[in-house]
Amino acid sequence: MIARLLARNARFSNWLYGFTPPERGTVELVHRRVYIVPARLGWFFGSTLAVLLIGSINYALSLGFVLTFLLAGLGLAGMVHTARNLARIAVTAGRAAPVFAGEAAQFRLYLDGRAAFDRPAILARHVASGSQLVVDIPARGAAELTLSVPAERRGRLALGRVMLETRFPLGLFRAWSYLEPDVRCVVYPRPERSPLPPQSGEAAAGALHAPTPGSDDFAGLRNYQPSDSPRHIAWKAVARSDEMLTKQFAGDAAAELWLDARLLPPRLGLEQRLSRLAGWVLAAERAGAHYGLRLPGVEIVPGRGELHQAACLQALALYEGK
Repeated sequence: MIARLLARNARFSNWLYGFTPPERGTVELVHRRVYIVPARLGWFFGSTLAVLLIGSINYALSLGFVLTFLLAGLGLAGMVHTARNLARIAVTAGRAAPVFAGEAAQFRLYLDGRAAFDRPAILARHVASGSQLVVDIPARGAAELTLSVPAERRGRLALGRVMLETRFPLGLFRAWSYLEPDVRCVVYPRPERSPLPPQSGEAAAGALHAPTPGSDDFAGLRNYQPSDSPRHIAWKAVARSDEMLTKQFAGDAAAELWLDARLLPPRLGLEQRLSRLAGWVLAAERAGAHYGLRLPGVEIVPGRGELHQAACLQALALYEGK
């Protein structure tokens, strides 16, 4: 009930938790942002202390008072250490690699203890999905953790709210804090296996066409791409400039393949068309073709390689047309 009320009133929720999402840069969990309450074991512990205190009063047991206040002092010391185990931690979000729809995005968080003591048993939980992980932060060190968040739809997926929690050292108290780093993951459309467009005479219609000059004519140098053959690397130019360059011949340029959304059946919906185009991009890259992408209002010139494939898939992921 309380969580629903806080979700409806975002301004009050941000004031209560001490931050306004999304948070950019390094997030430090100051003491104001750390909350602590008795855990279930803590309530049992408190009830036991109350029974011991009442019995000691009724029967005037000096040793009973000693035991009661000794345990109470131990509990208070545990409460202080529980809050200290979480306070002043600095959290930095790392880069999230793109994934396809239906997979799990991997968000990396780096926890810097910034203290001369260890911080054991820090639990990080993704509030929306329930994904969680427990890490230990060494003294004057940092720890890395990865939260898996389901990526159900294409587009940009925000990490959302993350909760850090600890019950160290006695388990009597639960300290927690919320944060919401400004980090997003690009989610590509779910690729659909489908044959590449059929060959035709028109490049604009998505056809393959090969250039006519001879295969022995040197056409110049271009930037190296991971899919290039080592035999075509201009090693002399690399030795002079330390920049990877590839020899390009007029006749060995790969056939150009245009992946055009207009080739798809009109009955397909937008998400189906994008999924099929994503499958075409992957298939064209595996075939080693020079391929370009055409969407209404978007055109990516033919190319190949990992960077070109990523550019095409990202265009499909962020496309907002109809």
